[in-house]
Amino acid sequence: MAVPKKRMSKSKKNIRKNVWKKKAQKNANQALSIAKYVLYGVSKQAKKSNASYGFSKPKPESLEKKS
Repeated sequence: MAVPKKRMSKSKKNIRKNVWKKKAQKNANQALSIAKYVLYGVSKQAKKSNASYGFSKPKPESLEKKS
């Protein structure tokens, strides 16, 4: 089993911890964003670019204009 040879300094330990926490925070924000989209149906990205990224819902027929 691999064992570190020397003790890691506090600053290095904190840097590595913060990198891990930042990755976890990014994934949590992404999951929350997708969950909000599923609940409310509109994402910030879709509002800006009017493009769907695979999360679009079809409009009900009653709301579409009939000619």
